[in-house]
Amino acid sequence: MKYILSIDAGTTSSRAILFDKHGQAQATAQHEFPQYFPKESWVEHNAKEIWSTQLKAIKEVIASQGITLDEIGAMGITNQRETTVIWDRKSGEPVHNAIVWQDRRTASICDTLQTHASTFLSKTGLLLDAYFSGTKIKWILDSNPNLRKRAEAGELAFGTIDTWLIWNLTKGKTHTTDVTNASRTLLFNIYTLEWDTELLRLLNIPVSLLPKVVSSSEVVGETEASILGKAIPISGIAGDQQAALFGQLCINPGDVKNTYGTGCFCIMNTGEKAVVSQNKMLTTIGWQLNGKVTYALEGSVFIAGALVQWLRDQLQIIKAAPDIEALANTVEDNGGVTFIPALSGLGAPYWDPEATGAIMGITRGTQKGHIARAALEAIALRSRDIIIEMQKDAGVSFDRLNVDGGASNNDLLMQIQANVLNKKVIRPDTTETTALGAAFFAGLAVGFWKDEKELQTIWKENKVFHPINDPTTQGCIERWEERIPKVLKSK
Repeated sequence: MKYILSIDAGTTSSRAILFDKHGQAQATAQHEFPQYFPKESWVEHNAKEIWSTQLKAIKEVIASQGITLDEIGAMGITNQRETTVIWDRKSGEPVHNAIVWQDRRTASICDTLQTHASTFLSKTGLLLDAYFSGTKIKWILDSNPNLRKRAEAGELAFGTIDTWLIWNLTKGKTHTTDVTNASRTLLFNIYTLEWDTELLRLLNIPVSLLPKVVSSSEVVGETEASILGKAIPISGIAGDQQAALFGQLCINPGDVKNTYGTGCFCIMNTGEKAVVSQNKMLTTIGWQLNGKVTYALEGSVFIAGALVQWLRDQLQIIKAAPDIEALANTVEDNGGVTFIPALSGLGAPYWDPEATGAIMGITRGTQKGHIARAALEAIALRSRDIIIEMQKDAGVSFDRLNVDGGASNNDLLMQIQANVLNKKVIRPDTTETTALGAAFFAGLAVGFWKDEKELQTIWKENKVFHPINDPTTQGCIERWEERIPKVLKSK
């Protein structure tokens, strides 16, 4: 075995990466797929396009290295979480477009269930919000009486994207998910590690629809030989943020990482203890490895990299996402501008699905650079909002933040993050830690790596950003705290 093949099924693209024994990415293939917005605040994917682009990426990455399939020890899968697919068990055809984690159409369902919010929270660690899969499943079944009948008859299957890809890779032989993805559905009891009958009843979802739940690191099946030319074990599964936590080797209680992708996701390892948040963070499963469950606290920023995409596509003040750093560097500060990035509501700790975005403090002297800089500050400040509350919950104060994801390559953003937190920010040598985490889980299950100690010899830092005592930082924080309440609608 020379390689582990990691599948990184993201929100906007399908990627495949080959990792060697040293945790180095030897080849990468990536294909974007379309985003569909049928109504305001609705976001959908075509699940078949996700599968076709993912398969294309897998085949390309193997061909690019000219390797034999015998050299691939196993496959690990990490995925955008909460995105919901329901398909016909016989034909494999989706019965509806996938409803994406960003989609807000089920906010009204959540409103009607608010009297049961404490039940959901006590069993799943989650707030009752449209973000999660459970209400999306209910919405699809409620949208067509025939679909509900077919679901109750056991003819349909539900899955998050990991489950959908595994189903296709095994040609329908394996219908499974892992504990991390299951813990994001509003249907899974994170203490008993089972689908919860009371929660299923509240959402009117038949248990026959649901996949088998497994640990994050075990052989769950193998790819159908005809798909790639040889059967490859599938031995690692984790939702993208939990995979990144493990890929960053945040394996001790109190370790924290922040991933800067389409959204921003900050997770703190809390060990074998599930910490119940008093500050609207989510309690979630970090992973299950060798029979032991590691829990985590998580806060989500729905719009991070997507804010830069918005500046590129809607305002067209940059041509490509990486241009944001150069534009922001054309000015010394934000010129008094604050960008509130509530383009699809606000997540933790506000949890306001009705909040809308705003650019405040504009004057005749405002330039594109001020808006660009305020956008980067918004990403850092939303992360700060979460990290402050997380520290309160866990009763710890950390001294470093591990970072990853595409936008972590933006040096200005990372420096702003260090400044507003007044903590050092550490970027690893491999910022593909989401895919690396899935590879680690897969590799451990088949003996490609021996244990976590061996993994620790692999992880290396790339750059450390130390906080700079910048006099503008405090003013930026104060304006943020004064202005963000102005966009809140639900409170």
